[in-house]
Amino acid sequence: MKRIMGIDIGEKRIGIAVSDLLGLTAQGVETYTRRGEGDAAYIADKAKRLGAETVVAGLPLNMNGTEGPSAAKAREFMEEVRALGLNVVFQDERLSTVSAQRTLLEADVSREKRKKVVDKLAAVYILGAYLETHRTG
Repeated sequence: MKRIMGIDIGEKRIGIAVSDLLGLTAQGVETYTRRGEGDAAYIADKAKRLGAETVVAGLPLNMNGTEGPSAAKAREFMEEVRALGLNVVFQDERLSTVSAQRTLLEADVSREKRKKVVDKLAAVYILGAYLETHRTG
């Protein structure tokens, strides 16, 4: 099985996570600071370097399940990634960042450190949810 990469797409940062080779667990990789032009190419290159052919992107749905402007931006960004030769799937990411922040607060992580890792941890939650729902056996 190939690795799968998960991402949490934010306005300023993109959290990146990757699965193990068995597709059982997700590990945080990095938090990428967006630069605008070239962001999709960076994500596609990162996926290829990690050995991932599929990228699971968090889809920010409204609490009632509808898609708003943030979801449209995520879909638009991921179309650029798809055009660079990767499979793209979406995973409901409702409350992933909130859960990540809560975990970091409970672990007594400083505000400065939380800011650096919250997006990466949200990507772990997004990818973990995807792996859980697509587990075989």
